[in-house]
Amino acid sequence: MSKAPDFDEIIDRTGTHSAKWDSMEDIYGVPAATGIPMWVADMDFRPPACVQEALEEMTRQGVYGYWGGNAEYNAAIRWWMKTRHDWEVQDDWIFTTHGLVNGTALCVDAFTAEGDGVMLMTPVYHAFARVIKAAGRDVVECPLKLVDGGYQMDFDAWDSIVDEKTRMLVLCSPHNPGGRVWSRAELEGVVEFARKHDLVLVSDEIHHDLVMPGQVHTPMANVAGNYPVVMMTATTKTFNIAGTHSGNVIIADPALRAKFSARMNALGISPNSFGMAMATAAYSPEGADWVDALCAYLDGNRKIFDAGVNAIPGLKSMPLEATYLAWVDFSGAGMERAEFTRRVEKEALIAANYGTTFGTGGETYLRFNLATPRTRVEEAVARLKKAFEDLQ
Repeated sequence: MSKAPDFDEIIDRTGTHSAKWDSMEDIYGVPAATGIPMWVADMDFRPPACVQEALEEMTRQGVYGYWGGNAEYNAAIRWWMKTRHDWEVQDDWIFTTHGLVNGTALCVDAFTAEGDGVMLMTPVYHAFARVIKAAGRDVVECPLKLVDGGYQMDFDAWDSIVDEKTRMLVLCSPHNPGGRVWSRAELEGVVEFARKHDLVLVSDEIHHDLVMPGQVHTPMANVAGNYPVVMMTATTKTFNIAGTHSGNVIIADPALRAKFSARMNALGISPNSFGMAMATAAYSPEGADWVDALCAYLDGNRKIFDAGVNAIPGLKSMPLEATYLAWVDFSGAGMERAEFTRRVEKEALIAANYGTTFGTGGETYLRFNLATPRTRVEEAVARLKKAFEDLQ
């Protein structure tokens, strides 16, 4: 890589149509001028230079027509998945969607009917429940078990929750918001649970590149064996290009692939040329070097944030194995949700995601985005300590 990325650079994102910065005051009452946005899951970092160069090449050419010729794009995906995840992918397995929320919605549409249930292991990424409910399906909440400060699967308890109307299971791997990298044994348990209850298994692995040093993500496709699985991946979280709204649904099983293809065709979905070009550039050796540097930097932010938050009596940040999203439990603070939320927003001037939006089990939590220059993380820790200084 020609130049090391500068993750410490402060980039002014206000007034740039950034949801994270420009919507903060309207939603949280936290002003952009003095507040710290730690809610929307995008990063305050520039993508690798190769991505910017691909975009600049498009603007130099100056004609913005329909995207065609997927060979280079597919080859980049195949190379990345094999090199980074030891997962073999074939060209005809790949479908490009408008991000993975759209990918989830398409899976719900293709593989279930109105009135069916879709299983979620809660607390979990809030957009899953939103699209499931909007499609007229039922969210089947199967709470994760909290053991020694981290989440574990609870298959025995879930057996009595899942019924004959439940048709699909959406797995979040690595887990958002808990930051778990599921072990191979846990993933095997998910496959057996899906087999037992005859569920379509969808694995959202959008955070699979963002793992802390020493952790290893295992693709569900490498665990499922002969059980069909729908894989969802994207460059958007990894490289901070979420505005491209590009994602991939990758399906090896012919029957599931045919169903998904039929819905894609019926809805007239085709890819965004900017997203395709940027993803092709990102899935490269230069992009890989950048991700390695990013994960090391995020690990440093994690250590600073966790040390500071865990030093406040009654607050506990869940050990983060992947993602850049800290999941903080306020249950030991001895105060109602409205009070600890008020302190974070009105005293610390920090916008964080409400734990209740992630479903059952999130009631005493807030989620904090650590993908920002280190000085901001340090400032956030100092503000939280001051806002809860009466507990110390």
